[in-house]
Amino acid sequence: MLHKIKRFFKRIKNLARWFPIIWNDQDWDQWYIYEILKFKLKNQAEYIGYHDRHTLAQRDAQIMRLCIRLIDKLQNEWYSGEYQDYHQPKFNWNDSESHPDSWELDIEEDPNHRFDEYFRKYPRIHQQVLNDPKYIYNKDTVSGIAMNIAHINEERAHKLLFTILERNINRWWD
Repeated sequence: MLHKIKRFFKRIKNLARWFPIIWNDQDWDQWYIYEILKFKLKNQAEYIGYHDRHTLAQRDAQIMRLCIRLIDKLQNEWYSGEYQDYHQPKFNWNDSESHPDSWELDIEEDPNHRFDEYFRKYPRIHQQVLNDPKYIYNKDTVSGIAMNIAHINEERAHKLLFTILERNINRWWD
């Protein structure tokens, strides 16, 4: 009987813990799916890491935390932001000649970009973008090449996350 009472209160505590996640959930896009998965992995990593009941418990908790970091990067579009750190274009708002009382955006390429550093950071992917016609962004500009590299890195992070989950999720139990 005592076990049933403890389990009841544990379930109430679990509901309270999940309430903010579910409350903020939307059916719009993958960000919310990632948020639920990230919250579950965080809780499970803490539980398994704390209780340490099997020989690979700490390693399993580390792998779960790696998945959480990958999810954070995917949710926050880290790879798109990374390439922009090497690039600072100028945005100029000019009066529109064709529409009075409105403006047109003129984007000037940054002549002082540091894309060479970015390309050296990912040399294999840089060559892949240059040699393969399938990449979606304009490859005639250095910023287009960098955008392609960022896109590939984001795809790779996504694949890595789900490969890790596929290979490990059946082992993550206490």
